[in-house]
Amino acid sequence: MEDAAHLARALELLAADPVVDGHNDLPWALREQVRYDIGRRDIATDQSAHLHTDIPRLRAGGVGAQFWSVYVRSDLTGDEAVSATLEQIDCVGQLLARYPDELARALTADDMESARAQGRIASLMGAEGGHSINNSLGTLRALYALGVRYMTLTHNDNIAWADSATDEPRVGGLSPFGHEVVREMNRIGMLVDLSHVAATTMRAALATSVAPVIFSHSSARAVCDHPRNIPDDVLALLPANGGIAMATFVPKFVLPEAVEWTRRADENMRAHGLHHLDTTEAGMKVQRAFEDANPRPMATPATVADHLDHMREVAGIDHIGIGGDYDGTAFTPAGLEDVAGYPNLIAELLRRSWSESDISKLTWHNAVRTLRDAESVAKDLQPRTPPSNATITQLDT
Repeated sequence: MEDAAHLARALELLAADPVVDGHNDLPWALREQVRYDIGRRDIATDQSAHLHTDIPRLRAGGVGAQFWSVYVRSDLTGDEAVSATLEQIDCVGQLLARYPDELARALTADDMESARAQGRIASLMGAEGGHSINNSLGTLRALYALGVRYMTLTHNDNIAWADSATDEPRVGGLSPFGHEVVREMNRIGMLVDLSHVAATTMRAALATSVAPVIFSHSSARAVCDHPRNIPDDVLALLPANGGIAMATFVPKFVLPEAVEWTRRADENMRAHGLHHLDTTEAGMKVQRAFEDANPRPMATPATVADHLDHMREVAGIDHIGIGGDYDGTAFTPAGLEDVAGYPNLIAELLRRSWSESDISKLTWHNAVRTLRDAESVAKDLQPRTPPSNATITQLDT
């Protein structure tokens, strides 16, 4: 097949089995750019000057379901982190209310299938970082009641009960309370997300979880040796667990040459008094000036496909997916610049002789099955396991 034919076939495949994307930071971008005044970023229209995401580009990209990240930065702590998470959840609610013909609230795997049948984009939520629950299992359950269907155990910094991939080890993976958080997530049906956590935390959570876990936006460490990626021994545990690893597009996590370049770009941001994850207009102005002076190594769909090839080999085709991390990163690969880019990745996989059935598992079926299996575990646990009211003080001291 010629390139144009691969792309045309990719679009046909996505019309039948669209992308379930594991992680998109649009709510945080709306907080940072317009303080949730979503009328100023009307995603029914082209927002490419400001965002990676809008509805026309989601449609062009063949996205059928999106986990919207209700992320808050890990320098927000305690009740401030909880309040910010609630504001993020409210932002998703505002989007659902404003665009009901395009976005459908989804709480279950059945809801995802129903949204697809209606031609709407299933909209789920994932909290990013256990700091969002302020060491409270009651708060965890409240987030689930509000629609949050996964929680990433950490973000870039350790929390009291779990170690992050990008911080110095403190508890050796999970503390006793951390294990209790995983058990309670299993009981209520919230997916345990192991992106951002240390490898020791990954292994500890997999040893404890009786439900499938996810990596909402992580790639293969064997292909790009970054601590945010998944080691092979952890990928090899996914078939027994039933979980899914959703490859991300962030250049510094997929392209080895981009790791050092991004470290210098982050230092430049801090030298300008900005957080290295700042994607506001002011932050992007600094980033673009640095990029102009220091051309960056460029990832492509082939770069991401290298990760997917490896992840398929180690974890198996039933345990991989896609989590782009759009609007959560300043830089994206060429050909995957925004949410319209997924067909370019699928075309690259077709060029590599991936079967159409394997592609449909990657894009849609694996993610839906993972959520459905977690729901089944919760249904089994709840009649015989009461809610946990354990505290970190009881378990970790």
